[in-house]
Amino acid sequence: MDYIGHVIRPPSEAYSMIIQVTVGCSHNMCTFCGTYKDQKFRIKDIETIKRDIDEASRYRFDRVFLADGDVLILPTETLLEIIAYIKKKNRHIERIGVYANTKAILKKTVEELKELNRAGIGILYQGIETGNKVILRRIKKGAFPHRMMEAAGKVKEAGILLSQTVLLGIGGVEMSRQHAEDTGRLLGEMSPDYASALTVMLLPNTELFRDWRSGAFRLPDKFGLLEELRIIIQNMDVKNPCLFTSNHASNYLPLRATLPEQKEEILSLLDRVLKARDETILKPEHLRAL
Repeated sequence: MDYIGHVIRPPSEAYSMIIQVTVGCSHNMCTFCGTYKDQKFRIKDIETIKRDIDEASRYRFDRVFLADGDVLILPTETLLEIIAYIKKKNRHIERIGVYANTKAILKKTVEELKELNRAGIGILYQGIETGNKVILRRIKKGAFPHRMMEAAGKVKEAGILLSQTVLLGIGGVEMSRQHAEDTGRLLGEMSPDYASALTVMLLPNTELFRDWRSGAFRLPDKFGLLEELRIIIQNMDVKNPCLFTSNHASNYLPLRATLPEQKEEILSLLDRVLKARDETILKPEHLRAL
């Protein structure tokens, strides 16, 4: 396989065929992310992609994930060609997923997204990080809540499943509550099919790490992060069922609940954890990772 760099994929794609279509991220400016700092974004040539599909197709997969950071930025015609080749080599593929930032989604028309859905793209993974405008500007996310809302609406109109991620701790101690409240409200308004909370990891090759080292950024402690998680869930008034998880390796407390059905149950659990403040029930630091 012609795979460059580390494999980055959502937890739910652990058993998928992973084909690298782009190298790096088309945005690559977020202050917290060190994943692609040493990579210049580029689209791999179609023949290399097809050779990788040929090799991976020797094995049985039901799902496919197209990497790296922002495959949806590709021209629709190119994506359709890749998907058609995957389907030609793997008649039993049930779903294809990709990461998609807000800008890339907005560049597609609803009809283009519907065409991609008919071809096989069944889920888009969109990083939200926070619902707070001030924090979004600070972390150089490249999109604000109203644009994220617009993008989410297009994905849902196209019939594609939407999975969104947010970051515990990204507002620092200073804006912890505002971050959690605004993020919960935004997730509730967008009502994705899936929502996941990850926890900020301070990586030495990032601007956020330098801010932390200088004292300009202070990360909430473990229970401060769990308090954010509670506030986010409390403010998530989803219109449709949403599977909410915090099962990423970066988190201290793995959770899984369907909202709104299990909302009170999960809030009660978090209340007990926050009241006990017992670190032995949390994931040990050495087991946390990206």
